[in-house]
Amino acid sequence: MKQSASQAEGEAEEKPLAYVKAIPLKEYGDLEKIKAELRSGNVLIVKLTPLAVSSIEAVKDAIEELKAFVEAVGGDIARLGEERIVLTPPKIKIWRRKAQ
Repeated sequence: MKQSASQAEGEAEEKPLAYVKAIPLKEYGDLEKIKAELRSGNVLIVKLTPLAVSSIEAVKDAIEELKAFVEAVGGDIARLGEERIVLTPPKIKIWRRKAQ
């Protein structure tokens, strides 16, 4: 049976090793979803603004918890401007410019 071009393309597509996902941090409870995504091997760009609108202290606590989690699993975390952080799973490190 002959395949259409779209079928052939779909079968040729490989499952990605990981995704880069943008996730808003709306409430402290979102941390579990973020941790699960990181455990799955995905790179996350987390927007902090939604939670910051309601509580800066909650944002600080969330960042501290995420930092401890990322370090425990061997990943990496860095600030990405004023409103976002980036989190990476193990084996993916964030390049940092050395201070001069």
